[in-house]
Amino acid sequence: MGKTRLEAFFDGVVAIIITIMVLELKVPHGDSIELLYPLAPVILSYILSFIYLGIYWNNHHHMLHACQKVTGSMLWANLHLLFWLSLIPFTTGWMGENHFAPLPAAVYGLVLLMAAIAYFILQQRIIASQGEGSILKKAVGGDWKGKLSPVLYLAGIALAFVSQWIAVAIYVIVALMWLLPDRRIERVLARTNS
Repeated sequence: MGKTRLEAFFDGVVAIIITIMVLELKVPHGDSIELLYPLAPVILSYILSFIYLGIYWNNHHHMLHACQKVTGSMLWANLHLLFWLSLIPFTTGWMGENHFAPLPAAVYGLVLLMAAIAYFILQQRIIASQGEGSILKKAVGGDWKGKLSPVLYLAGIALAFVSQWIAVAIYVIVALMWLLPDRRIERVLARTNS
């Protein structure tokens, strides 16, 4: 099977997830700026989650450029990733509605951790299917961000019960680490094609 269907399915599900998140934002009744203040946690959690979904969408796109064929295990790994991403609207809403309370902040971090693990599994399935000389394996290299992110998520989950603001700050730091697209794949592809 070609990778086009996998990309299109991923794109469609991420678009639906983002749509669900934005539909959960409640419009205040009135035109006063003061009506927005109580919504600040909801809006901030939405922005953070939107950024995370954008990061996954962008990196998934780059990762599939390094892929030549799609296997059954890749399809299941992709579904596994989408499962965890599909929980982001729920945890985003729960965290925002409860003003970043410890348990919702920890569960939000758990979903981010599981999505990171699922992404790693998908990445490994692609590398395994493409062989030892795969473009993705060359591009990933040491993958310090991929190794550091789960450690930071675990710290955020644990620290949510000490200070939810530290946990949220950790989630923001991880997002900022990944905000710029991963150029390693583009560089290896450019060298391979020239």
